[in-house]
Amino acid sequence: MTEEQEPDYRFTLANERTYLAYLRTSLACYAGGLSAVQFLDLGPDRWAAKVIGVVLVTAGIVTTAGAFRRWQQNFTAMRTGGSLPVTRLPLMLAATIGVVGLIGLLFSIWR
Repeated sequence: MTEEQEPDYRFTLANERTYLAYLRTSLACYAGGLSAVQFLDLGPDRWAAKVIGVVLVTAGIVTTAGAFRRWQQNFTAMRTGGSLPVTRLPLMLAATIGVVGLIGLLFSIWR
């Protein structure tokens, strides 16, 4: 077992700031998803708005869970002197937001 040591407080605080930034992003996904379902009018059945809403809220849930996992892994790595783990969370968020934007654009054009 690797001995734990107290990391520089600046790194600990930076890790917390990153965690909070991910939480803000997840809140934006929740708000965007709920707003899409409530206010987007992309056709008579509104199924496109519902799809956008479900995708965004799901992205918010995944981001919340992933942010905590990332914070915890970084914290452990800093305390044990290990390498910081690689994350795919930013890629997932960028892809999700890009796809949702494309869906919204296509449905607003075809409407």
